[in-house]
Amino acid sequence: MRRLRAQVASFDRPARLLMVNQFAINLGFYMLMPYLADHLAHGLGLAAWAVGLVLGVRNLSQQGMFLVGGTLADRYGCKPLILAGCALRTVAFGLLAVAGSLPVLIVASALTGLAGALFNPAVRAYLAAEAGEERRVEAFAAFNVFYQAGILVGPLAGLALLAWDFSLVCAVAALIFGALAILQARSLPTRPPADRSAEPAWRAVAADWRTIAANRPFILFAAAMSCSYLLAFQVYLALPLRARDLFGERTGLVTGAIFAVSALAALSGQLKLTAWAKRHLPGPRAIVCGLMLMGAAFVPLLPGSSDTVLGVAALTVCAALLAWGGALLYPFEMDTVVRLSGERLVATYYGAYNTASGIAISLGNLAVGAMFDTGIAWLPWAALGMTGLVCAGLVARLHGAGHLTPGPTAVAGPR
Repeated sequence: MRRLRAQVASFDRPARLLMVNQFAINLGFYMLMPYLADHLAHGLGLAAWAVGLVLGVRNLSQQGMFLVGGTLADRYGCKPLILAGCALRTVAFGLLAVAGSLPVLIVASALTGLAGALFNPAVRAYLAAEAGEERRVEAFAAFNVFYQAGILVGPLAGLALLAWDFSLVCAVAALIFGALAILQARSLPTRPPADRSAEPAWRAVAADWRTIAANRPFILFAAAMSCSYLLAFQVYLALPLRARDLFGERTGLVTGAIFAVSALAALSGQLKLTAWAKRHLPGPRAIVCGLMLMGAAFVPLLPGSSDTVLGVAALTVCAALLAWGGALLYPFEMDTVVRLSGERLVATYYGAYNTASGIAISLGNLAVGAMFDTGIAWLPWAALGMTGLVCAGLVARLHGAGHLTPGPTAVAGPR
């Protein structure tokens, strides 16, 4: 904790505000979203297909709009997009508090996802520019600590509020985002985007997107790294499915413990892993090691033991290794995206990067679910482990070919 306080204090006020902002974003989001499906199914009595539709709309609206959100941040500045995202999520969670019909729920879910697509690329682009080339890795390491802390505290806060009513959870989450919008409107400096072109907006945007599509090193890096998001997502899919195999319907406590282990491992290891990697590894090699660690996380689950003690131990080790692998690679991953962008159109690059990750998660989860349906107990874990190793090999090959270390470029201001 002392190291975290010292590292955060070493950054300027805008960077510190963005870190606290991310904690509050995850606090508000995760106090509500883990309990939404149960509220829809049991609180409102929706059919399973309707529950899936509401949740799917949120994911689609967020992943599908990341590129648009990043583009808008580059064109109009990061601060307006951060404020718009927080304000929009305030409205969305307020709607969820009172919604009783499927159309209203779909609108609220779509607005929730769109809000994330607006502020996520903008926050990361603003932080990258605020920290500067020399301190980007340290900034994203501290940022991830706040990110994981929100994931840890959010569900606990939501569970406590559920003792009263789900609408209260929604109302408190909406208040958090409303307060964030007001705080940042007053305290976050405005950094206007560079005046890049006087041509019509649609032509400029099309040119920006063509630039990204033609950036082969970035496209290859995004494709390789998207698998890391699929691996990390298994805390929400494969690990709970394994917990259900062990405990039947009584999986709530084990699943909650998996979330807690994952968040605590990331919180405890982030700054230490980043400091160690900066001393001993170039950035791309730190990413490779992180991917290998994430792939190795699934090895303890290969035996498929029916013993509950061994099963819980394997789940715990897997969750911890996934978190440590992600913590090791994340700051260097975010820094690499900025470097590959040439420090221009950073928010748009982050938006495109997140869109690629969202596609990989969606398609990969279909494959993981299909492998569970085969009944071959070891198959999902072997496939996930190999995915981590293959992606590590791809990143290592990109690094060896010099694609991840572009030459120095002029540094643009925050967008």
